[in-house]
Amino acid sequence: MASQEVYYIPDGSKWPIIATLSLFTSFIGGAVWLNGGDVGKIILFIGLAAVIYMFYGWFRDVITESIAGKYSKQVDVSFRMGMGWFILSEVMFFAAFFGALYYAREFSLPWLSGEGQGGHNGTHEFLWPAFQAAWPMNVIPDPSKYTQYTSVIPAFGVPALNTALLLSSGVTVTLAHWALQKNNRKQLCLWLVTTVLLGFIFVGFQAYEYIHAHQALDLTMNGGIYGSTFYMLTGFHGFHVTMGAIMLAVILYRSIKGHFSKKDHFAFEAVAWYWHFVDVVWLGLFIFVYWI
Repeated sequence: MASQEVYYIPDGSKWPIIATLSLFTSFIGGAVWLNGGDVGKIILFIGLAAVIYMFYGWFRDVITESIAGKYSKQVDVSFRMGMGWFILSEVMFFAAFFGALYYAREFSLPWLSGEGQGGHNGTHEFLWPAFQAAWPMNVIPDPSKYTQYTSVIPAFGVPALNTALLLSSGVTVTLAHWALQKNNRKQLCLWLVTTVLLGFIFVGFQAYEYIHAHQALDLTMNGGIYGSTFYMLTGFHGFHVTMGAIMLAVILYRSIKGHFSKKDHFAFEAVAWYWHFVDVVWLGLFIFVYWI
């Protein structure tokens, strides 16, 4: 009878509940801060500190288990399935916001201007007779609560540069993977360093664009549907890039320490999958938020 592999089941972990509480605290703090409560800033920083502690502790435990050889092929399959489902959930997350942007531009605007089925049902006549379709919306309901913004962020500036940076980082992380498969540790570390730098440079340019949009262009989250969807999509994507760059930095550290082999390197693959995912999402953002 063929022997069966023993599926490793870890001991009970405190990290999932710490992750839940720290993320919940961060979201509450951010919401309070955005709504004018100064105490929200303190709550947010406490939550973020707890998130950092959680990631450090959870990564440390998983890395220790991996180095100890506790993960079998069955566990590897479970990891791959879990990462696949996680990325699918992230795809659905961004799809919701892309859907909101698409609905606002392709349905709400024409209906409010009197076109289509919504216009025939009285949407234009009864809800907003003075509305004229334009993107971004140049007529805002109750102007006292919103800022006036009548042009979109140009695509061929910082967004185009960031597109080049992320696409280049997708190439460099693939080159790093090839180097790992060839057991070329020097090239692996070199390409990973390049990928991490490109990722953080992207985040830096995104922060610069935010400052410019807010201060020079007066584009805020109160700027109607364009302002809210712009910051929602680019903000969450920037957060994902930041997390991906941090994970790549951890993979780089492990590579320098001699971790991973030609046949055993799922942690590297998982982070590479995630990085390619943020690349693809950015292409969608560049096209639908900045270009058209």
